[in-house]
Amino acid sequence: MITELVCGAVALVLYLNTLNADFCYDDSRAIKTNQDLLPETPWINILYDDFWGTLLTHSGSHKSFRPLCTLSFRLNHALDGLRPWGFHLVNVGLHAAATGVFTALCRPLLGGGTWSLLAGLLFASHPVHTEAVAGVVGRADVGAALLFLLSLLSYVRGCGGLRAWTWLWMLGSLGCAASSMLWKEQGVTVLAVSAAYDLFIFQRLRFRQALPSVYKRNTSVLLSLSILACWGVLLLATRLYWMGNKPPNFSNSDNPAADSPNILTRTLTFFYLPAANAWLLLCPNQLSFDWSMDALPLVRTVADWRNLHTVAFYAGFSLLAFFGLRDISGHSSKAKEDSENSLVTNGKTLTNGHSYDPPDGHHNNHNTSSESGTPKTNGKSTHSGNGLTKPHPCTPRTAHPSLPGASTLPSTENVVVFSLGLLSLPFIPATNLFFYVGFVIAERVLYIPSMGFCLLVAVGARALYIRLRTRGPRGMLLGLCTGLVLVYSIKTVLRNQDWSNEEMLYKSGISVNPAKAWGNLGNVLKNQGQMAKAERAYRNALYYRGNMADMLYNLGLLLQENDRSSEALHYYKLAIGSRPTLASAYLNTGIILTNQGSLDEAKRTFVTCAEIPDENLKDPHAHKSSVTSCLYNLGKLLHEQGLQEEALSVYKKAVQKMPRQFAPQSLYNMMGEAYMRLNRLEEAGHWYRKSLGAKPDHIPAHLTYAKLLSIIGQKTQAEHYYIKAIQLGPSKGNCYMHYGQFLLEQSRLVEAAEMAERAAELDSSEFDVVFSAAHMLRQASLNEAAERHYERAAKLRPDYPAALMNLGAILHLNGRLQQAEANYLRALQLKPDDVITRSNLRKLWNIMERQGLRTTQGP
Repeated sequence: MITELVCGAVALVLYLNTLNADFCYDDSRAIKTNQDLLPETPWINILYDDFWGTLLTHSGSHKSFRPLCTLSFRLNHALDGLRPWGFHLVNVGLHAAATGVFTALCRPLLGGGTWSLLAGLLFASHPVHTEAVAGVVGRADVGAALLFLLSLLSYVRGCGGLRAWTWLWMLGSLGCAASSMLWKEQGVTVLAVSAAYDLFIFQRLRFRQALPSVYKRNTSVLLSLSILACWGVLLLATRLYWMGNKPPNFSNSDNPAADSPNILTRTLTFFYLPAANAWLLLCPNQLSFDWSMDALPLVRTVADWRNLHTVAFYAGFSLLAFFGLRDISGHSSKAKEDSENSLVTNGKTLTNGHSYDPPDGHHNNHNTSSESGTPKTNGKSTHSGNGLTKPHPCTPRTAHPSLPGASTLPSTENVVVFSLGLLSLPFIPATNLFFYVGFVIAERVLYIPSMGFCLLVAVGARALYIRLRTRGPRGMLLGLCTGLVLVYSIKTVLRNQDWSNEEMLYKSGISVNPAKAWGNLGNVLKNQGQMAKAERAYRNALYYRGNMADMLYNLGLLLQENDRSSEALHYYKLAIGSRPTLASAYLNTGIILTNQGSLDEAKRTFVTCAEIPDENLKDPHAHKSSVTSCLYNLGKLLHEQGLQEEALSVYKKAVQKMPRQFAPQSLYNMMGEAYMRLNRLEEAGHWYRKSLGAKPDHIPAHLTYAKLLSIIGQKTQAEHYYIKAIQLGPSKGNCYMHYGQFLLEQSRLVEAAEMAERAAELDSSEFDVVFSAAHMLRQASLNEAAERHYERAAKLRPDYPAALMNLGAILHLNGRLQQAEANYLRALQLKPDDVITRSNLRKLWNIMERQGLRTTQGP
């Protein structure tokens, strides 16, 4: 137990510097924007949505059904909101627990001393785990691993326990296996690992003995393996049905090899990927948050030097498998074994793992003579011809080395076989062997397979230690093992710092995946307000991969926000050309065209966007939000053109299509305004109230609803909503302007003037506010104040004829006749056929002639 606690404590300490980290990378979509975590979302949705909040049966779903992990996120959210600290604390706790349980698993395999400690410390400190532990989304892997280990340990206890308890342990194992799969899909592979444990650790069979023992000699083994197989098939079949009987669809950038039309390229690359993953386990020097796109170039030809890595990997794996699966009869003499390879663990003499003392039929351990180590059973020795203990063909399921009284460990060969199984079986789903996956390399996927790697290193070190007969080389070996743990620990602590925030994380990935890293770094810099640096980051990303629609769109968005609309429009069109289904690019294209006055083209853009289906899209929720916004803007455009019926039809489509995370208050408010224009006041009131219900502090709805109440004669209630709008937005001049107009209608001229002055003061750069304030002041007969604000409005919009005409009129009233004439004439230059301006100018000239003032030649 001390070994387990020590390893768990080390795992905890190594990740303490992640507790103050922020949400990073995939955490945003899985946690910050995942509607399934919100309290208003029904809990049952977790069973029907994938890990990212998309309906499982949707064609664009990732098909990652992980309800237990999502449930843990929701509980975190319920307890402490979106504070990252609590999320990271759970991740670190799960890793510490998984490390302790893994160390407990190593005890019956390696003994409770140095070697299980080594395996546990390697697992606690391995740098490849940083993505799984430091990144909150990696909880899926860590939680699945913990349940994976609990399932395996339950099976182990069932193998060696009393018959009465065997079935209870078996049920516990099957339940934990199902839970592990519901935490992450990879967890179901524990059933195959349990089968490997049964055959090669508990039964201690050689490979050539395994099949005969299963089919001919041991019905209990056959029954156990049948239960594991049937349960695995049932779980997989249920999961396939639950996700709609369809595999997920991934983009080319997620897994370029899967999209390659060349079978040689696909084959060579898929064979190379396990070797690349194995190298990350062996030498985790270069880690990255993302390995997609061109981070790992495709292996296109046989001449590619990386094929040597592939050959070396499979050759090494095959040699280890051969060593583990070979028959023991080829070993040297028993005397040599005993003299060179005996080992003392916890005060008991054990064999080195190349031979095994089977218990007798009465559940007793064999006695070993003090002279030669020869096992004896009922006074009779059992030897093979070469002097070695002959392996028992089918060990009874009544004793186990993890139980009291059992003093022997599995052979090194058997542990090697089990380690290879623990390494390879959980990795099989990521190999593209049965189905394509949505990644090239994912470090967090190696969390469970790394258990096999750590166990393999520990058993190899133990075997080498036994063969070294002098203290010096043995001390050097232990020093190397200690050094490896220290190097791993230092690398882990340093790598954790990269995961402290997104800026550091993306900077650390530039050397591996420059296109993705620069693009994401641009988003971070933009959010920080560093627009110039963000633009350079986006352009760097496009330098490495010029057809990235998201980066083209993000660059366009940055340019649009910096009033560089023409450049932004160019990049939006490039983004649409790269990905014709990118609805957000259509949305912003339509907005720019509207502002530029290209209304017909804007309408066509909005309509095209609204017709894009959401099938096979990675994020259908974001797509639906953009489509809804397109319809909203199209309806608003029609509304401003006076086409209220058409606008209402578009608004209703938007209401039908909007996803549950879409904020509908502006849409509802505009529907109310359309009904107001049609004089359908009751329906207008209904939608205004819906807008306020969706967002009680929505200021535009307070103003429009107040206007409606004023029209229908409910003046007191109307004034209440105007005042409430001012309370909600005390710095918004628009609120004072609307209230001032209401006061003006009530002939409360002094109060109206005060509101007008306040509105113009707060929004002195907003033409509509300043112009309306000037108009109210004029109606309140405060002509001098009105003149000041008309002048301000004319400066804000010098090309707007109405502003110049009204400035001329107020100057006319204030006796500044020549200035009035100049503004009338400027207004007529912009709008020559304006009847009111011409009439006012004639009246002005008459006055000027009567006063003997010189006039300009009139029309």
